[in-house]
Amino acid sequence: MAERFERHRQPWTPDEVQKLHTLAKKGMPLRAIAKALTRSEESVKTRAKLDGLGIAALR
Repeated sequence: MAERFERHRQPWTPDEVQKLHTLAKKGMPLRAIAKALTRSEESVKTRAKLDGLGIAALR
């Protein structure tokens, strides 16, 4: 069973958005960014797409 996130449907704070931009620019994979922000991978992927960020794929 997948991990359950207690922060379901919580709005993004400016600090979280800034951290997302920083981690994405460093080339961190989606799973690591999601864990660092305590958000689901889908949530992080959606927000990154809205902001026009590219997320590194696991190799």
